[in-house]
Amino acid sequence: MDAALPQIQARVRAAIAEQTPLRIRGGGSKDFHAMQLQGDIVDTRSLTGIVSYEPSELVVTVKAGTPLAELEAVLAEQGQCLAFEPPHFAGSANRQATVGGMVAAGWSGPARASAGAVRDFVLGIEIINGKAELLRFGGTVMKNVAGYDVSRLMAGSWGTLGLITEVSLKVLPVAPAQTTLRFDGVSQAQALQHLNLWGGQPLPLNASCWVEDAGVGTLYVRLRGAVAAVDAACRSMGGVRLDSAQTAGDWLASREHQLPWFTARTAAECLWRLSVPQTAPVLALPAGMAAPLVEWHGGLRWVKAPRAAGASLHQLAQAAGGSALLFRAESEEQISAEAIFDPKNQGVVQIHQQLKQAFDPAGIFNPGRTSALF
Repeated sequence: MDAALPQIQARVRAAIAEQTPLRIRGGGSKDFHAMQLQGDIVDTRSLTGIVSYEPSELVVTVKAGTPLAELEAVLAEQGQCLAFEPPHFAGSANRQATVGGMVAAGWSGPARASAGAVRDFVLGIEIINGKAELLRFGGTVMKNVAGYDVSRLMAGSWGTLGLITEVSLKVLPVAPAQTTLRFDGVSQAQALQHLNLWGGQPLPLNASCWVEDAGVGTLYVRLRGAVAAVDAACRSMGGVRLDSAQTAGDWLASREHQLPWFTARTAAECLWRLSVPQTAPVLALPAGMAAPLVEWHGGLRWVKAPRAAGASLHQLAQAAGGSALLFRAESEEQISAEAIFDPKNQGVVQIHQQLKQAFDPAGIFNPGRTSALF
């Protein structure tokens, strides 16, 4: 590992001199999500290992190429976890999620609406910028930022601003109690109404999922927190209380998009991700589309629809105060081939262009990955 960092820096320095684009890649578990993939691959998996871990301080510093599963296993031994439940989307043994890729993608799992997003847990970061400089930002405590919070900026940047080499993350103890409530025969509108009502109450809500099967809707709500709080919530909310050990696999399948709803796509259907306010009503999807799968207490609506329906979905999401994104293409072998970042506000575009110019003036990092602008 000691030799890996200088080698990567030298690789970046040579790419700048030759104006050669570089494609930053960890395990490749998220290669399916891109407007385009181009450039010589820079594999970050040589940057591996946990640099420091202080369980009593709830902070871990880890090299970017470290397998995410390896980090989660170490945390679990200490009764701790990454509260935002990052998805792995791992395939073969050669396509495993890495910590750097987790931060670069900025994706969170079922608990995101309650626990927070990836960026909320990034305390510090080390990157190689587009000038081949090794830079550090932030640290290992929450109140460490004076000026622009570059550490959080890197979350969701998809490697377009810099090559992440090391990350310091806030971790949390595993909750002492967890259970799942099931509500049968609940329509989407009823589920949203329940979630909005419960969201205004002091309940230990952690995750939710509404899904329709054969025309019948079911709402699942996961509670996490103190034993007394979880028990009290179960009594006040109602529903059928499910065994936590039995439902753990279902929540994992939800995180990894392995539920039957996700896997039962036709050859012509893409997976769309609609991010809207939690209070948004049921969206009037075009005729013929199946009901969405609803997560994040109403804030995330997954839709299966052909690529040609994109304009309608974008319009629906925008009318509700949100946005739509083509998440997965028609087949597992294809990339999504649509912009990840496509703002309508020219002021936002200028900010992103200025950031790109500041961090990667030669434009060598992941060109075209998120937008035609970069």
